[in-house]
Amino acid sequence: MEQTSAFEAERPRLLRLAGQILGDHAEAQDVVQTAWLRLHGTPDAADIANLPGWLTTVTVRLCLDRLRARVPQPVDPQETQDAVDGGGSGAAPDPVDEVVLADTVGVALQVVLDRLTPSERVAFVLHDTFGVDFTTIAQILDRTPPAARKLASRARGKVRQPVEPDRQADAVVVDAFLAAARHGDFARLLQLLAPDALVVGDAAAVAVGTPARIEGREAVARMFDGGAASALPVLVGDRPGAAWFLRGRPQVAFDFTVRDGVVQRIDFRAEPDLLAGLVRRTRSP
Repeated sequence: MEQTSAFEAERPRLLRLAGQILGDHAEAQDVVQTAWLRLHGTPDAADIANLPGWLTTVTVRLCLDRLRARVPQPVDPQETQDAVDGGGSGAAPDPVDEVVLADTVGVALQVVLDRLTPSERVAFVLHDTFGVDFTTIAQILDRTPPAARKLASRARGKVRQPVEPDRQADAVVVDAFLAAARHGDFARLLQLLAPDALVVGDAAAVAVGTPARIEGREAVARMFDGGAASALPVLVGDRPGAAWFLRGRPQVAFDFTVRDGVVQRIDFRAEPDLLAGLVRRTRSP
């Protein structure tokens, strides 16, 4: 009972940590539950001196496994060389001594994190977002502290590269928004919307049943919550968007305006010329 209570006290923190590394709330919940099963199945769990540190290490390593299993993966030859030049210590890591955690990280940052390799992503999130020291990060990644520092530094350089006008980054936001809509993830929709988010329908779209205007993050999120099941990814001009199809023909285009990693505006557009010019695209990885 004491072990269960201790874990439940740590669960919200672990969910925030896993959620920021993975960028997926459902996957984060699965990882944290797996961490609980690992703890429950550890014979000497009662002897763990620093349970929060132990749980952090297990959770981050589970996240790292998930990131490495995703396809396609960004691959950086320099990271491979770092592993050769400054790899792990060879000894089993001790539980971390101290973990200082922040509550949130911006959605715009989640977008650019997709540029990073799994190890870069873990090193950057742990150090720059949650304040974990490089000695601890090195233990988790089975690297030396200098190698862990190098990973975070390289990640920091990639994150600072401008997102705009990177249409791929916009596509990540658009596709994450559509996925949250389909899955009914209201909290994620709120994360992906600007506070003053706006939906506007043109005359042709309103004629086929779309709203003429919806204002505000919560109102827009409520409208999309559990919806967009028939929306497929398209290019609206050169912008990543989506469209509602019926029997293979586009009926309404969702024209997204993305700023600073969040959806600022969605225009429902159904002009025949625009629909005729839509180009299907693949979902972002």
